[in-house]
Amino acid sequence: MLKEFKEFAIKGNVMDLAVGVIIGAAFGKIVESVVSDLIMPVVGRVLGGLDFSNYFLALKAIPPGTAATLEAVKKAGVPVFAYGNFLTISINFVILAFIVFLLVRWINKLKRAEAAAPTPEPPEEVKLLREIRDNLKPR
Repeated sequence: MLKEFKEFAIKGNVMDLAVGVIIGAAFGKIVESVVSDLIMPVVGRVLGGLDFSNYFLALKAIPPGTAATLEAVKKAGVPVFAYGNFLTISINFVILAFIVFLLVRWINKLKRAEAAAPTPEPPEEVKLLREIRDNLKPR
């Protein structure tokens, strides 16, 4: 059983998958930063200075003196429906899905171009050698 597991773990596909997962996690963090640090502030500014990360609905009364930010309300122990955070994460997903779509589309285009590429005409010597080979075959 140990030998089988070793063969499975060393196979190229498993290693490729592991590398893909690690790179994907890092890429996901980059997309998260792009959305939360670059896109959402611009969208909030266009919509009048709104900060989507602080959009929430308190499911219980907020204690007096608590700041009206999502972090402060959560720290006070109030359950919240954080739809602003959900909106930000949804935008992350859409951007990530679009980038993956573009990558898959680009790879498929490369594969089609490879398959459609005509094979080059062999040199004259190769043609002559093939003709001699064909003539020497027993009939």
